[in-house]
Amino acid sequence: MTNKYMYFVANWKMFGDLRTLNSLDSIIKFSNANKKNKLKIVYCPPNTLIRPLSKRLKKTKLEVGAQNCHENENYGAFTGSVNAGMLKNVGAKYIILGHSENRQSGETDKLINLKIKSAIKSGLKIIFCIGETLVEKKNKKTNQVLAKQINNGLKSIKNKSNIILAYEPVWSIGTGLIPKSNDLLKSVSFIKNRFGKKPPKILYGGSVNSNNVAQLKDIDIIDGFLIGGASQSSKKFIDIIKKTFN
Repeated sequence: MTNKYMYFVANWKMFGDLRTLNSLDSIIKFSNANKKNKLKIVYCPPNTLIRPLSKRLKKTKLEVGAQNCHENENYGAFTGSVNAGMLKNVGAKYIILGHSENRQSGETDKLINLKIKSAIKSGLKIIFCIGETLVEKKNKKTNQVLAKQINNGLKSIKNKSNIILAYEPVWSIGTGLIPKSNDLLKSVSFIKNRFGKKPPKILYGGSVNSNNVAQLKDIDIIDGFLIGGASQSSKKFIDIIKKTFN
């Protein structure tokens, strides 16, 4: 059983409507009943649900985040976009940036860096995603890729106190595959070592479920999990949390 403070971030991706929020009653009850385990639960739904979800969770220990934002911190002619300040205004406290699904859609390290800077100015806590593709892994370029993403994504950002890193191997997301324990330990250690004496919290993401979390939690330097599909079910999400601490 782990006694450390753990994060459980639910990335709902493009999922959910107002009726879906009713399914959170069980996770709210679970969180309220939790007295011994040190945990932070953050739900990152689509933008359409941030406001109603933040209202629903107002008197609970659960918090709300967003999944992405526009890099411009001011209003502008960017049809269909929202910036970090707008997300903060409707109840978001966290934001996921640099997710591989967005990188694959064209987001560059430079663009992610601008988004992180904008989100910091708006007072959001950032969950900064990094990770290598299968080809990069096979070519033994994992560390090279992680170093580049960290260096470029956090360029010119001196105060990193509100930044959490999420190591998400691209080849693991949605595939059911997770890294071997030794490989995961090496990658997370490499990330932490990039920050010297004050490393940020580091989450693991990529096909996390109740069956493999027992293996993942054994990597003691991991500070929590960024959970995709399994977080869309309150039962599966609760099972993951329970097995992390048992």
